[in-house]
Amino acid sequence: MSISIVLPTLHGMGWNAAHRRERWNPKRCGELSEAAFLLKATEQGFLVAKPWGDSDMYDFIVDSGTRLWRVQLKSTAVLQQRGYHVNMMHIAYGKGKVGYKAEDIDMLVVHIPPLEIWYVLPVTVFAPHIKIRLHPNIRVRSRRWERYREAWGLFTGKSPKQHPKLGR
Repeated sequence: MSISIVLPTLHGMGWNAAHRRERWNPKRCGELSEAAFLLKATEQGFLVAKPWGDSDMYDFIVDSGTRLWRVQLKSTAVLQQRGYHVNMMHIAYGKGKVGYKAEDIDMLVVHIPPLEIWYVLPVTVFAPHIKIRLHPNIRVRSRRWERYREAWGLFTGKSPKQHPKLGR
């Protein structure tokens, strides 16, 4: 027996600059990004499921209509050295910090809440790296990750394109 619930309205909490400092902590940032991801992925036309608990390697399952994707969500809201740092690792029992592999997840989605920007990265393009820096607001020599900005089409088999604001 399966039970479904339809949420006719999804309410969220915004990133109010006046209260950001009072409310900021990594856990809250992650929770807000999870709610934002549910909304964003649904707006893109995908069905989204969340595994019960938080002990799986992935945070969401995205149904693109042709397959199911294991998605790990990361959020970063602190600008450091003109970029947003993303730690792409998890804690493995007895091994410490370990990078994600293709057997763990299919996609890593990064949310930058203050800018409301999303990056959709297949695990095959960043593994075995465990840290990257994103520069959404500046032109840098290495724009390696910019082609994955707002690359929601990857869930339907489309290739990532160069972000239009950056040219090339």
